[in-house]
Amino acid sequence: MQKFLILLVLLGTPSLSLAREPTFERDIQPILTRYGCNAGACHGKARGQNGFSLSLLAYDPDADFAAITEEARGRRLFPANPEFSLLLRKASGEVPHGGGKKLPKDDPNYATLKKWIASGTPRTPTTAAKLVGISVLPRERIMTFGTTVPLQITATYSDGSSEDVTRMSQFQSNDSTYAAVDAFGKIVAGPLPGEAAVMARFQNTFAVCNILIPLPGTVDAKYYDNLPRKNFIDGHVWNKLKQLAITPSDPCPDATFHRRAYLDVIGRLPTPTETIAFLKDTDPKKRDTLIDRLLERPEYGDFWANKWADLLRPNPYHAGIKATFNYDAWIRESFRKNKPYDQFVREILTAQGSSFRNGAVVFYRNRRQPDELTTMASQLFLGIRLDCAKCHHHPFEVYSQDDFYSFAAFFARLGHTGQGISAPISGGEEIFYVNPTGTVKHPLTDKVMSPRTLLGKDIVIPPEDDPRVVLAKWVTAPENPTFAKVIANRVWADLMGRGIVDPVDDLRATNPPTNGPLLDELAADFRKGGCNMKSLIRRIATSHAYGLNSTPRDRNVGDIRNYSRHYRQRLRAEVLLDAVTDITGVNEKFEAMSPGSRAMESWTVRFDSKFLDSFGRPDPNQDPPCERSSETTVVQALHLMNSPNIQRKITDNNGNAAILAKSDKTPAAIVREIYLLVYCREPIAEETAKCVARFEKKNANRREATEDLMWALLNTPEFAFND
Repeated sequence: MQKFLILLVLLGTPSLSLAREPTFERDIQPILTRYGCNAGACHGKARGQNGFSLSLLAYDPDADFAAITEEARGRRLFPANPEFSLLLRKASGEVPHGGGKKLPKDDPNYATLKKWIASGTPRTPTTAAKLVGISVLPRERIMTFGTTVPLQITATYSDGSSEDVTRMSQFQSNDSTYAAVDAFGKIVAGPLPGEAAVMARFQNTFAVCNILIPLPGTVDAKYYDNLPRKNFIDGHVWNKLKQLAITPSDPCPDATFHRRAYLDVIGRLPTPTETIAFLKDTDPKKRDTLIDRLLERPEYGDFWANKWADLLRPNPYHAGIKATFNYDAWIRESFRKNKPYDQFVREILTAQGSSFRNGAVVFYRNRRQPDELTTMASQLFLGIRLDCAKCHHHPFEVYSQDDFYSFAAFFARLGHTGQGISAPISGGEEIFYVNPTGTVKHPLTDKVMSPRTLLGKDIVIPPEDDPRVVLAKWVTAPENPTFAKVIANRVWADLMGRGIVDPVDDLRATNPPTNGPLLDELAADFRKGGCNMKSLIRRIATSHAYGLNSTPRDRNVGDIRNYSRHYRQRLRAEVLLDAVTDITGVNEKFEAMSPGSRAMESWTVRFDSKFLDSFGRPDPNQDPPCERSSETTVVQALHLMNSPNIQRKITDNNGNAAILAKSDKTPAAIVREIYLLVYCREPIAEETAKCVARFEKKNANRREATEDLMWALLNTPEFAFND
């Protein structure tokens, strides 16, 4: 008896729909979804599969019912002998089926389909109880390596009834490394400490089971109580590490922190003079003082504007060169003034006027249609990806097509006059204004959609008012749960190497944060501080967690998500190129920019640069939000080793290598200076000895030895990565 009960839990109880007459929407569509029949790889793709097309993930029941019961002259169903129906014969593998054998005859869902066909393929009555939601058991579980736990999914309906729908649910883990899940909802813990969220999906409703897998062994609770706490961030990080029995790395050396802070806050290397001064400083608060000083440097504005330009900057050949230049200047000026982030967003969303005079309005010149603006605004400013809901119900979220086009209706009355887009050269001025009328229609029903905030109510907006003002007010309102979270998460990822939510702009229940309390308080603190970007950066950079070493210890070597150590990042393309310029002392030349300009000041990614392309700057032909690659590649290594431009800089007669070689410095002093230039630290004795030996070789050329050393250090991970 006990074995039988265990088997029921593992496989799910037989479909209770057999106790009543099955109907299409309630019973049949969930089966089609459960077995992937209406997935994008099968009959749910745009043109269907082999003449049979279903709506993706069952978002259009009417079309699906017609496709099954009426198309192909009804050949898919045979009510007189249900088992002979093509729908069942293909699914059970009796006849060839491109998708393979999906539904064995002994599966309870096969019996449900058979009964539905035999009973005349009834639709679900409009008066029938509606699905309210689903619940998952267990909702959370602490597991050990290699153990398993089965999930049970229960659907609740509006009449108070409930039903076990485990066998008709779909499951997905947000990180199978920590916890994988099979098609029947059985979770298997992986071999690493961490956590995962396992999603259960049934009829466009979701439930999540949170799995926590601590590291074997115990750590004295007093250990975590005694860890340093410089601000609230540290307490949240230590609490999470305590749950996982992970211990943090030691603080990083001063030289490492100094270089890290410069690169993270202003995007450039410190000079040798700045490094030496910091290392000699005995003030116990010098790290906090350094962050404050960097935030006031002029480079701050260009560096952080460059990050946002990735997300906002258009292709100048599409939007126009002058318009793109004005847009970039507006973004940079906003960061130089430390404009409150909520004001920055409101100015973008409500922008109107000339593309030659108001840079923010170029947001609307580049993305011109309400549906395009919807996906961009929701992803950038709310961390919600609505792209899927444009065509069907979002597969991992609660948003439907109604939600998408109601949101798009906020942009329906935006008008423009003047010279529009005439790519590849769009040079004219365009004026944007608000029309008294304008509509967005639902693509399936042709219904005119009223403006509505996500999961909110329809809003009546007078003709004289700008709907975008209402939208901007809602987006930036303190009650909006994701506005502050997504920007806090973006900045956290920039400084800490990985977002609390990853990807950084995909906030949803099925992609939960690794440390929810930390993200909540970080967002609340950002709001409390007036949406001040510098205050947010300072809060993170002055935490003890930010200053941890990247070298792992025994009890955190497998941690890549909980900030028990610093996660190294390859430097951004522009930061790397500017670093090469500073180290060699030879300026770079850029098209359409004044002499002496830095890569970080570039207003477009359209100019030619093999270096920047090799290190992952955004594709100039890609629409924003632009994707910047942070991966390491063989091309990057080969470029550093063989680039004629880098070689020219190193060997330039007026460069730093030539100046050092001509000086009266000893070889040891030259080695020290180059280490300070490239690594922003002093060499250890062993490094000095090996490098000096190159200068002391028989017939050694002092300048060549200096150039070789500079080249060698530029070709190391310690240069290319921010530790």
